Amino acid sequence: MKCGLEIHVQLKTDSKLFCDCPTNYKDASANTNICPVCLNQPGAKPYPTNEKALENALTIALMLNCKIDQNITYFMRKHYDYPDLPSGYQRTSVPIGYEGDLNGIRIREIHMEEDPGQFKPDFGIVDFNRSGIPLVEIVTEPDMHSPEEAREFLKELIRVLNYSECARGEGTMRADVNISLEGGNRAEIKNINSIKGAYKALKFEMIRQKNLIKRGVEVKQETRAFLESQMITVGMRTKEDADDYRFIPDPDLPPIKIQSNQLDEVAESMPEAPHHKVSRFMKQYKIDEETAKTLTSELELANAYEEVAKSIDPKFSAMWMRDELKRVLTYNKLEFADSQISPNNIIDLLKLLKGKEITTKAGQRIVEQMPKNKKSPKEIAENLGLIGVVEEDEVINAAKQAIKENSEAVEDYKAGKGASLNFLVGQVMRLTRGKADPGETVKILKELLK
Repeated sequence: MKCGLEIHVQLKTDSKLFCDCPTNYKDASANTNICPVCLNQPGAKPYPTNEKALENALTIALMLNCKIDQNITYFMRKHYDYPDLPSGYQRTSVPIGYEGDLNGIRIREIHMEEDPGQFKPDFGIVDFNRSGIPLVEIVTEPDMHSPEEAREFLKELIRVLNYSECARGEGTMRADVNISLEGGNRAEIKNINSIKGAYKALKFEMIRQKNLIKRGVEVKQETRAFLESQMITVGMRTKEDADDYRFIPDPDLPPIKIQSNQLDEVAESMPEAPHHKVSRFMKQYKIDEETAKTLTSELELANAYEEVAKSIDPKFSAMWMRDELKRVLTYNKLEFADSQISPNNIIDLLKLLKGKEITTKAGQRIVEQMPKNKKSPKEIAENLGLIGVVEEDEVINAAKQAIKENSEAVEDYKAGKGASLNFLVGQVMRLTRGKADPGETVKILKELLK
């Protein structure tokens, strides 16, 4: 299988690409964020290209390790007829960035486009609020060889876009997926709007093409649609070539020359890309790749970790944030940015653990209470009665009591059922009100059960 992607994502700007209309199309009533330019009315001419949109596109290109074309950049008219395109053409730039790379997947080019409106066939209406919002299109080489590889690439790409703070992320993503098998013809699946959708579409299309090849039927070069409700692809039309769009330079827009000083300013101000941050975390904090990837899964989480690591041992901090904090965030379906947990909260919790004021088990219970909680970790611990670690003698006495009261579990353990030991540990934790150290408890029980 060979797969290449064409990913369209909206750029984060206050105004549209060629006019001053606002870009908050989701919050506005239908057909209110419009002007003669958006609707391409007779005599209306586009404004010069939105400078913020160009800067955002350059930032994304640089974060994806692209070379920047500093020759004359200009917009083309890409002609096709659709109800949400009043002009009958879409403005799309020549490549701004080229020959990039993201985790071994080559980026062929990056260019800018204007978004069309939204056609709603169910209601028979077109909403032009979205028309003219700046897009960036990222085109990969066909370097992916499985649906899983394509899914991982899209996840990483969305992470880069989120880090860049220049794009609106997966919520505005539309991907065209190109797939071919065994050197056969290529099918393009249009306008998939989620990572899960792209994965499912590729899985179905791979099976469909395999079955055609097995029967000796040639796979047609065509454009297909993904029906998300049924998780299948269906034929739309014979695949277009570039000639079908009748590209011509847009005579209403002046060409753009990207200056070296402008490029230097963008490069100096852009954030560190997540794949670069992973490498730095591994080197600077001596943590493994999996941990570094987890901690950099969100920009806010990565920033919080670096703040915590200034005060607490980086490996100890990484372990707790990777395992316990991420566990709680995932369970609550929260991003770190929305959890209302501050780096100082994490530092306070880890200081309680390092100072042996609470046990590991108590720390886990405290983390579970931290999201959207105004109380400090110590206040949470006091309210739950978790402050304090019991002495070894008390743990030994609790272990002896647990063994005496649970003879069946003891026999099971001696018969080789290891899970019975976990049950006895739980009994000791109950008797000590969760204040015994689980690791020490296991050692004591094993010694007593010899």
